[in-house]
Amino acid sequence: MIVMKSWALPAVAILAIPLLAACGGASDGAARSDDGVSVVTSFYPLQYVAQRIAGDRAHVVNLTQPGREPHDLELTVRQTAAIADSDVVAYEKGFQPDIDDAIDQNGPEHVVNAATVAHLEGADPHFWLDPRRLGEVAVAFERQIADVDPGHRRAYARNLASLQADLKHLDAAYQHGLAHCRIDTVVVSHDAFGYLGRRYGFQVVGINGLSPDAEPSPAHVRQLQDLIHDDGITTLFSERLASREFAESIANDLGIGTAVLDPIEGLSDTTADQNYLSLMRTNLSVLRNANGCS
Repeated sequence: MIVMKSWALPAVAILAIPLLAACGGASDGAARSDDGVSVVTSFYPLQYVAQRIAGDRAHVVNLTQPGREPHDLELTVRQTAAIADSDVVAYEKGFQPDIDDAIDQNGPEHVVNAATVAHLEGADPHFWLDPRRLGEVAVAFERQIADVDPGHRRAYARNLASLQADLKHLDAAYQHGLAHCRIDTVVVSHDAFGYLGRRYGFQVVGINGLSPDAEPSPAHVRQLQDLIHDDGITTLFSERLASREFAESIANDLGIGTAVLDPIEGLSDTTADQNYLSLMRTNLSVLRNANGCS
């Protein structure tokens, strides 16, 4: 496990983090490659880690199609075969049941279970919104791919170090950028930001719970309205891959604004040219604007 320290860095320094390619990778379920290592990942943040570390020495297949909710994944026969044929699989046990079943039945020898490596807290699976936890998963992945392909061990170690440096700068920018905010409560349509809130010191209240498709009760809506009024909240947050209708309805009723806070579960048509780092930078900017951070 790596230990991330709290690094002092101006908030604007995050803008200097290099924007990498969005690492689209393959998503057709064909895992076997004629050359290099075959890697399968279950959803986008794990794909990002795999491609940063493997570079051009592996063929990385991501099982969740761009624009799709990873919660809703149902494997095709071809995708199930891709898992069985792969050299390394990175997934999060408990997040996508079809993948759990496929790995239990016919998974490869080298598997990274992010749920164990990232030390999940409760039922919330969205560990990657804490960059330190994503860094821990990256370390575990680098060990597995280096075991499969020891001839390129040094290259994988260099790539891991580069990714760790980017995550370190990202963590520092969040620490500094959210240190002094007028509002310390964030209301989101999908309660996916608990790890982010705990890491950077703000309360997260979900409209729909951990599932983006859950319906809030009338009593919960009334509690939200009281909270928004009492705390002076100016913005309700929705996301790209799920419906924004309910958040926009509440915001209209209360005369406040809305904005997108991306849980980065996957890329969409509008974010296809971005990546984990750039989306996290955008989230930081949106939070600072909404919460009156100085």
